[in-house]
Amino acid sequence: MNVLIIHAHPEPKSFTTALKDQAVEVLEGQRHEVQVSDLYAMNWNPVASADDFLERKGEDYLVYALEQRHAVENKTLPADIQGELDKLLWADYVIFSFPIYWFSVPAILKGWIDRVLVSGICYGGKRFYDRGGLAGKKAMVTCTLGGREHMFGEDGIHGPLEDMLRPLLRGTLRYVGFDVLEPFVGWHVPYVSNDVRKQYLDDYKTRLLNLDKVPVLDFPTLDQFDERLYPLQK
Repeated sequence: MNVLIIHAHPEPKSFTTALKDQAVEVLEGQRHEVQVSDLYAMNWNPVASADDFLERKGEDYLVYALEQRHAVENKTLPADIQGELDKLLWADYVIFSFPIYWFSVPAILKGWIDRVLVSGICYGGKRFYDRGGLAGKKAMVTCTLGGREHMFGEDGIHGPLEDMLRPLLRGTLRYVGFDVLEPFVGWHVPYVSNDVRKQYLDDYKTRLLNLDKVPVLDFPTLDQFDERLYPLQK
């Protein structure tokens, strides 16, 4: 299959980067086609602004999503956005590789999401969740963080990791149609031993060799709601 890795870490020698490199090696070894968008190496511009539009439909007031649709219709997306969008549409499977910053993604990755998940292609109208523009594709988050695993969960001080990542897993990836797989997590990475890091790499290799067996997160589907998006009576 075609695999796109969106990688967002400022340090090329980081453990997050080692996970990304492991993914490339393992997936190519399985004869998958792999492309990598290394956002820091690309000096990716994360700022969504009026400068993203070569021509404007509304000159006096910027509605970013509406201008995205206008740019799609007129084929006037700028080259950096169009290039990433082409990769995204090419991919069957997208891996998001990043360290968790403040219960979220690094700003550079948030900017990729804002600018590349284009209205009119990835979503729009009632084209969201299981009917989103990227339906049929799969996405997996591979993340690292400083916290220990016991800190996350129903009784953990931070709560469940999937709750923490809900804006990404549900509000972004599932919203545009991805089947979202359970995240792969490197816990407490800055503080663990090299043996533990090696075990994480081994575990990740096993995950990558068995992608078809990774559980998919469960989210509601639109057929559970009426035309006004009220839940159907059970």
